[in-house]
Amino acid sequence: MNKLPLLLAALLVTLVGLSTSFAQQGYQVGDKAIDFDLPTVNGERVSLKNHSDAKGFLVVFSCNTCPYVVAYEDRMIELHNKFAPMGYPLIAINPNDPKISPGDSFEKMQERAKKKGFPFSYAFDETQEITRAYGATNTPQVYLLEKSGNEYIVRYIGAIDNNYQDESAVTKRYVEDAVSALLTGGTVPEERTRAIGCTIKWRKL
Repeated sequence: MNKLPLLLAALLVTLVGLSTSFAQQGYQVGDKAIDFDLPTVNGERVSLKNHSDAKGFLVVFSCNTCPYVVAYEDRMIELHNKFAPMGYPLIAINPNDPKISPGDSFEKMQERAKKKGFPFSYAFDETQEITRAYGATNTPQVYLLEKSGNEYIVRYIGAIDNNYQDESAVTKRYVEDAVSALLTGGTVPEERTRAIGCTIKWRKL
């Protein structure tokens, strides 16, 4: 009896199982997110606990070089300017390994932040430990956190909106709608969407 089809079927099952396992790594909506303490482009450090008056956070895994991020930078600025005064500041975290993507070095981050005039904290996850804990896979990818006592609960994961190419053509503003729902005591209309962007440049282990 030819055992090749059986071996191929077994391999397929294994690969599907592995991909499912990888997809389930990181946070899901409703999970408690860990805090972090990361260096920012302005020479300071940023953490969630240092925002004692915050109601929550827009944690965005971002970078300098991804064209999707570049397309969303102005919208990220708008989100911070709109929601930071309401208690939901945006914190951008660059997860990329600069050895693989030199344009995402800390020095290049400083240059980009100065050029764009970022009003939000732009931090560098050099060890990629926070990125792995959150489960981010793309830039940009948003994790909306709601502060509950001393805990930070994930309420939304995914894209900023449904059209990175043309803001005027956006019909669904996922992040804006999610934050607005939390501010009014409502339910987040869409808790998870697919993050559209560039894959994260992981360090070689």
